[in-house]
Amino acid sequence: MANAITEEAVQKTVYEALPQFGVDEGDITREATFEDLDVDSLDLAELSQIIEDEYGVALKGDDVGKIKTVGDAIDLVVQKGA
Repeated sequence: MANAITEEAVQKTVYEALPQFGVDEGDITREATFEDLDVDSLDLAELSQIIEDEYGVALKGDDVGKIKTVGDAIDLVVQKGA
């Protein structure tokens, strides 16, 4: 069963996942862009898979292309899971 999709839960998942892509935990904020965090498209695809596994929300290519900041990713998952 997928976990509850709340903003807090998704934020926790994203914040915990980003360091595995080489992101310094201190740099992670909702306003941080993935470009500034040196997270590339392959990393975003992997993050999307983590989110899908955790919440059952699939982020397709068009969705991922719209994501610029950490907050964008969190908001999109919450919106799609509603």
